[in-house]
Amino acid sequence: MGLYSCFTAVRAASGSWLRSHPLCRLWGPQVSPGRSYAGGLPQTPPTFGFLFDIDGVFIRGHRVIPAALEAARKLVDSHGRLQMPVVFVTNAGNCAPQVKAEELSDLLGLQVEPEQVVLSSSPLKFFSKFHKKRMLVSGQGPVVDHARNLGFQNVITVDELRQTFPVLDMVDLERRPKTMPPLKTDFPPIEGVLLLGEPVRWETSLQLIIDVLLSNGNPGTEVAVPPYPHLPILTSNMDLLWMAEAKMPRFGHGTFLLCLESIYQKITGKELKYAVLVGKPNITTYQYAESLIRKQAESRSWGAPIRRLYAVGDNPVSDIYGANLYNRYLQKNRNGGVQESYEVIKEKQGPPTAERCLSILVRSGVYNPSTRQTEAPFHGHRDFIFDPSLLEASHVVADVHEAVQLVFCKEGWDHI
Repeated sequence: MGLYSCFTAVRAASGSWLRSHPLCRLWGPQVSPGRSYAGGLPQTPPTFGFLFDIDGVFIRGHRVIPAALEAARKLVDSHGRLQMPVVFVTNAGNCAPQVKAEELSDLLGLQVEPEQVVLSSSPLKFFSKFHKKRMLVSGQGPVVDHARNLGFQNVITVDELRQTFPVLDMVDLERRPKTMPPLKTDFPPIEGVLLLGEPVRWETSLQLIIDVLLSNGNPGTEVAVPPYPHLPILTSNMDLLWMAEAKMPRFGHGTFLLCLESIYQKITGKELKYAVLVGKPNITTYQYAESLIRKQAESRSWGAPIRRLYAVGDNPVSDIYGANLYNRYLQKNRNGGVQESYEVIKEKQGPPTAERCLSILVRSGVYNPSTRQTEAPFHGHRDFIFDPSLLEASHVVADVHEAVQLVFCKEGWDHI
């Protein structure tokens, strides 16, 4: 029997779920079957929380996935308040958390706060040693505002750099300068590169970023030998692909990074290095997301520690790989021994209280069930060693509604 059929078969007339169903026995209940309830709500605080991806789980492009509305209704009580801590963890990064929270609130009918949204770039606010450096920022939308909200105080955009040195951008014949401007001699050197998301004109961003790296931050000058190590690069969002309204996945920021890395290595013969790399699937993003889960539980006076996290996503190489990697971190070395090869958050977010992070893959987005993930080409970023076991989700379901039902069944919340 399929998973959806299992759910349908055990729905009682009152809308509750039977704890005795094999699906619940398979997961193993985390609470006593004799648990009592008052007013339809659990008397004991929740000991689990959700880490939800957004694109491909709740929305595709600007359209809400129908099952997402039912899932959203199950997350709240009769007063519209969340019944457990929830954080939305997305690899989008070209907006502010406030904007994404308002968008989700309007689309899902939930009251989503900015403190419940983790963008791919959100952990960059903790890398304060770069905040005073003069950074070239790449992306789209209000990238200057976004960078400043993250703590960066001295930024210059790709468009501003192009206007200062118009002879650098020569691909588009229509945009080539008609006359040669005087050489700029008072330009403050750039001290680093901040990549917040895929830009619009890739050829312009690729050219100017390479110029900055090869010239050690002085793109108007000529350098005989490119410096190495190069200027620090901070980047977020490694997704090669993402799912919008189109039938096939679209290029993500990871594709742009792949181009940048390939061009740099082709020109210099050396590997492009990142000082900071954040966003799913790295551990730092999940550490930050769990810290927000704990803060939510504290603000609601839920005294019991949050022991289990359920990460729901549609992308095996970011959502599932990341959740499983964090689960391995929690299981094997909760003192930080399992870490990435690049710089991580130094500011303490508090020790993790979660004991497990279980991954749930939905079939409503990037994931193609006809392709075995362990046999398909690895779409993850080059800085993550390919481990086929980390691509295997704890469970695969049709959509986010089934994911929520599955978790409720496991946690003994099948009365809702």
